[in-house]
Amino acid sequence: MVLGLHRRSSSHILCFCAILSHAAQLEPLTPSTHSSARNAAWWQIGILLVLLGWIYSPILSHLVRQWWHDPNFSHGFFVPLFSFFVLWSDRSRLSSLTPKPSWAGLFIIGLASSTLIVGVLGAELFLSRISLLLMIAGLIVLFAGWNYLRAALFPWIFLILMIPIPTIIFNEITFPLQILASKVASAILPVLGVPVLRQGNIIMLAQMSLEVAEACSGIRSLLSLVTLAVIYGYLMETRIWVRVLLGFAAIPIAVAANSLRIVGTGLLVQYWDPDKAEGFFHAFSGWLIFVISLLMLFLVHRLLRAVSGNPPSEKFR
Repeated sequence: MVLGLHRRSSSHILCFCAILSHAAQLEPLTPSTHSSARNAAWWQIGILLVLLGWIYSPILSHLVRQWWHDPNFSHGFFVPLFSFFVLWSDRSRLSSLTPKPSWAGLFIIGLASSTLIVGVLGAELFLSRISLLLMIAGLIVLFAGWNYLRAALFPWIFLILMIPIPTIIFNEITFPLQILASKVASAILPVLGVPVLRQGNIIMLAQMSLEVAEACSGIRSLLSLVTLAVIYGYLMETRIWVRVLLGFAAIPIAVAANSLRIVGTGLLVQYWDPDKAEGFFHAFSGWLIFVISLLMLFLVHRLLRAVSGNPPSEKFR
């Protein structure tokens, strides 16, 4: 069955390349003012998009299912929507650009096809999904030119956040975050009168032990907060360097907020009811801490504006 899927994917790619080559031959890569030539170009692009959807439909359907079932990547639903919003907001600027198609797009498309084949044959979902972004870039350069790709660079790069990181990298990030959150919480709790003993990611209290599991490592809030920080920076800030700082600030904010969640759980165990720590409060605290993280991000933005002054009146894109 897997072999059949590989053969179908390979045949789809070969069919796509054949139609792409035919389309490139029918439509010279030079700007044309004739309406018939433009109509032919749009017809060819439409055929290519349908075929592209046919090739990537299994990959995209699996990606959407992962967004739906894996809470660590549920923010993926918002990523393509925001990218489309950015493109729609810049539609007047994009329409004013002069198309300068380039044959270099074929090289990018070939790279995307090779990445897709390697990803499918190697059962590597990350490569298969990344190939879609490369394919989009290649088609833009081939039919519109590098100037269009530069104009759409931000929404194109932002699409990377919708792709779950590989498991091996995810695990390498998660465990250090678990240890860091455990260390911070075990350092704060004694100051608040809660004696603790930490062993790895286990925090032992008088009544019970708290395990800082993968879900409590902060990786979920980190991925979502970084995505929202980029969106917030784009909508609320005009300076590139402030947007970049807001994106990086999401990392310590997520770690600090999640450490506060563990501290709150420890206080609840010590001074109220240990059963509440494993019930409603534990689930509700996740939403509460995420809201606190957003408030902290807002405060960081306010601090940056206070230090650097007000942004320029015109909005930079």
